[in-house]
Amino acid sequence: MRCFIVLLALGGPVAAAEKLNVLLIVSDDLTNSALSCNGSKICQTPNLDKFATRSVQFDRAYCQFPLCNPSRASFLTGMRPDTTMVYDNAVHFRKNLPGAQSLGQTFQKAGYFVARVGKLYHYGVPAQIGTDGFDDLPSWQQTINPRGQDKDDEEADRLFSLNPKGKGSGRFGGTLSWFASSGADAEMTDGKIATETIKLLEAKQGAPFFLACGFFRPHTPYVAPKPWLEKYPAEKLPLPEVPAGHRAAGPASAFASSHKNQDDATDAIRRQALQAYYAATSHMDAQVGRVLDAVEKLGLAQSTVVVFISDHGYHLGEHGLWQKMSLFENSARVPMIVHVPKAAGNGKTSPRTVELVDLHATLADAAGLPVPAGLDGISLMPLVREPTMTWNRPAYTQVRRTAAGIMGRSIRTESHRYTEWADGRQGIQLFDYDTDPGELKNLAGDPKFKDIEATMKAKLSKP
Repeated sequence: MRCFIVLLALGGPVAAAEKLNVLLIVSDDLTNSALSCNGSKICQTPNLDKFATRSVQFDRAYCQFPLCNPSRASFLTGMRPDTTMVYDNAVHFRKNLPGAQSLGQTFQKAGYFVARVGKLYHYGVPAQIGTDGFDDLPSWQQTINPRGQDKDDEEADRLFSLNPKGKGSGRFGGTLSWFASSGADAEMTDGKIATETIKLLEAKQGAPFFLACGFFRPHTPYVAPKPWLEKYPAEKLPLPEVPAGHRAAGPASAFASSHKNQDDATDAIRRQALQAYYAATSHMDAQVGRVLDAVEKLGLAQSTVVVFISDHGYHLGEHGLWQKMSLFENSARVPMIVHVPKAAGNGKTSPRTVELVDLHATLADAAGLPVPAGLDGISLMPLVREPTMTWNRPAYTQVRRTAAGIMGRSIRTESHRYTEWADGRQGIQLFDYDTDPGELKNLAGDPKFKDIEATMKAKLSKP
């Protein structure tokens, strides 16, 4: 079974007296390839697997910008990065759009109790764990900021880093780093986030609520309790093959190219990084399971929309890249699982291209609320009801290589991706996924594909 976007939907409209609750669960830096429900033979995510079996699955879901702040500002407002004008981790969307109505505010206006636990808007990880980070306080009526043993491990300088002399995010959060913690699951930050979310579910079950639960893992530093790392012996982990001549270079390498210490790591170090990433992913999955179990035990399953997403994808050595900030599938593609009680499309898969920017409109529509005017995203409820219906909307992802100020823009249809760097002046890429799922052959400029290239180029200018 494969797991990407998962949606369960009501067969009809929601009556005012039957307001559905919403539980939004967000993981950080999670790649589809690490999900066992997406076919991973190594990393195991049994709780997400179980959740996926009762969902509509979208094979092709994409973020709008593969970096935390731009992506989160986009899907929590329902506006594209070119609308929020947020292209890095330093600018808050309110600076450019002070009057924007966020997803949380949409539910507040409808009379919901709205709260978040952990990371929803951008945080500097790990430096800002336990704080409000780069939050948008008008979005919430209550905020909870747990910090756990992983933060203590960091402050005690126990973590391994490929950039040991760096500072702030450049030492741990912006480069490959990890640690096998002596703490138990419940003592870690994500464990405490799950605990606090469950407490809110218990306390607020009598009235309509919108609760947002933001986990920090598997964002680097990949910190997880030691037993999780022991599940994945490093020496047995295969490394992605990068065929000669296919290592990403130039603008396509984006973020990773500015972190040479990652490029210079030995194979043994890369396997340790994979081990820690898979461990952090499985640890996070276990916390998701605790929260989902609480929804069931509290009798909320038939009255609660539950969503699971990651803010963007992640490279684990594919194309010679690590982390995010590319416009390849590994970085742009996201998992997204949504459960709405009594869904018409349960257990079905959709091959249609959809976007994280659609989340705001979709959740409002699923809960029977008015979809705010002016959103760039649209409701996916038509696909929720009929996953294979005709759907002609492609997905758009962009990224800016900040050191050079080069913007890359990409469009993804069900069969192709077309990318321009600096409006084509710094390179063009065209991939055919029917014949080249690994994105190894750039077809841009090939006369055989000139019509497809022209069509994709025209669509790229009209998101």
